[in-house]
Amino acid sequence: MHTLPIRCDLGVPISAEARINERIRVPEVRLVGPGGEQVGIVRIEDARKLAYDADLDLVEVAPNAKPPVCKIMDYGKFKYEAAQKAREARKNQQQTVVKEQKLRPKIDDHDYETKKGNVIRFLEKGSKVKVTIMFRGREQSRPELGFRLLDRLAQDVAEYGVVETKAKQDGRNMTMVIGPLRKGKK
Repeated sequence: MHTLPIRCDLGVPISAEARINERIRVPEVRLVGPGGEQVGIVRIEDARKLAYDADLDLVEVAPNAKPPVCKIMDYGKFKYEAAQKAREARKNQQQTVVKEQKLRPKIDDHDYETKKGNVIRFLEKGSKVKVTIMFRGREQSRPELGFRLLDRLAQDVAEYGVVETKAKQDGRNMTMVIGPLRKGKK
């Protein structure tokens, strides 16, 4: 993968990857040995020779320091481990899924219990739930029915989730978003 260097304000190219071996063009560096021990400030030629003698690479780890910090290490192994860490971090990222549950303002008790069970199941799986109440005809003139129903639902599922977006009317619909409780709060 070949990337073009990015230029900063001063016109100095900034590479996305660390500079290694002959690409490090400074007179002296602060050197860290292969075991992590501080060697001190040395001339770049001496640092390259130490890396060559150890059959390792000289890698610039902190280019903005004065003088830049370089470490003697196996660059291939370093890149591989960095890629593994990035892959692991991507794998551990949690995808937030928003499920939707639709209700009517004049819902029967059994139907309400079924919908409430669905909301609880979604919250237990870690998904957010968008609860939508759909109004038709004359029902639109009685928004308090929707507010009451959403408040009742929020209280019924309080041990599984918390209201993230309060109930609000949006045309013919009224919506509220309930998010799952964090793992530590349970």
